[in-house]
Amino acid sequence: MKVSPNGQLLGTVVAVQANFYKVQLDVGNQEINFPLGSSFLLCTRRTRLKKIGQQVMVGDRVVIEEPDWSGGRGAIADVIPRQTQLDRPPIANTNQILLVFAVADPPLEPYQLSRFLIKAESTELDVFLCLNKSDLVSLEVKEEISDRLLAWGYQPLFISVKNEMNIDQVAKYLNNKITVIAGPSGVGKSSLINALIPNANLRVGEVSGKLARGRHTTRHVELFELPHGGLLADTPGFNQPDLDCTPEELVHYFPEVKQRLAVGNCRFSDCLHRDEPDCVVRGDWERYQHYLEFLDEAIARQTQLHQQADPESNMKLKSKGKGQSQYEPKLESKKYRRVSRKTQLQALQDLYQESED
Repeated sequence: MKVSPNGQLLGTVVAVQANFYKVQLDVGNQEINFPLGSSFLLCTRRTRLKKIGQQVMVGDRVVIEEPDWSGGRGAIADVIPRQTQLDRPPIANTNQILLVFAVADPPLEPYQLSRFLIKAESTELDVFLCLNKSDLVSLEVKEEISDRLLAWGYQPLFISVKNEMNIDQVAKYLNNKITVIAGPSGVGKSSLINALIPNANLRVGEVSGKLARGRHTTRHVELFELPHGGLLADTPGFNQPDLDCTPEELVHYFPEVKQRLAVGNCRFSDCLHRDEPDCVVRGDWERYQHYLEFLDEAIARQTQLHQQADPESNMKLKSKGKGQSQYEPKLESKKYRRVSRKTQLQALQDLYQESED
């Protein structure tokens, strides 16, 4: 087991359930007295860490105290400062994202793929795109997809878990790194993990015939050790990741736009690239419509956040008497206004007249 220079036992949190943390101990040249095969400890968090609000996440590098080798237990005494951190899914020290989609069954959806790519780019981690089930399409179709994604700024790797095609290339890319695997359900993420890590034994869900999507088979974030070094994080299945970037940040998550901005600038520094004059981004690139839709979503989210931060925007100040007042939610007049008796009588007369006719 590897220990720090001051003799501390080090490890990586690979799973979190309730108040317990499964820690994979570092393997190194320096050894301590422990039973053979005890490479994992089930740990609790020291009370001191709770008091200072130190959260422990999957992927955290931690210091372990008082290991109980016979019981397989220990205590997390400290968390080493993180290099990177993802909030959704909550993982620390990730190096890259392995994005998995299928070219068939379910069919490749450009808008959905674009959404996942934008979310992946927003993490500022390296993005590696794999297209599974490539044995189900012709060479011509693969060439068309490859040319299309190259224009987006991505070089996809076509794989087939079923036929074990290019799985070794995926494994090389993951060596000695912490990788998050993501993608919509039903594209073969669990099957790919099982191919990369034979002892992972993930449950694989079949594809739903009604929606052409796979059933969710993963319940929580967990890191799996790769045979040749590195860790792979399986994330809970989700179909549409949230886009939580600001309107101004969004454009920088399109690689094809970065090329445009590298050779020119818009007239206005706060250009949102919709209808502003002398905009170098607006144009005939394929994902521009995706950008506009994502931009509307980002603007709506920003507006909602501003309303939540400013109570006067969606609250009204109501006097409570004796010089006191308080904010109350504003009611939507059309939704809550009572229909007048005259309008109700007129509606009944109109209905009666229609029945007579």
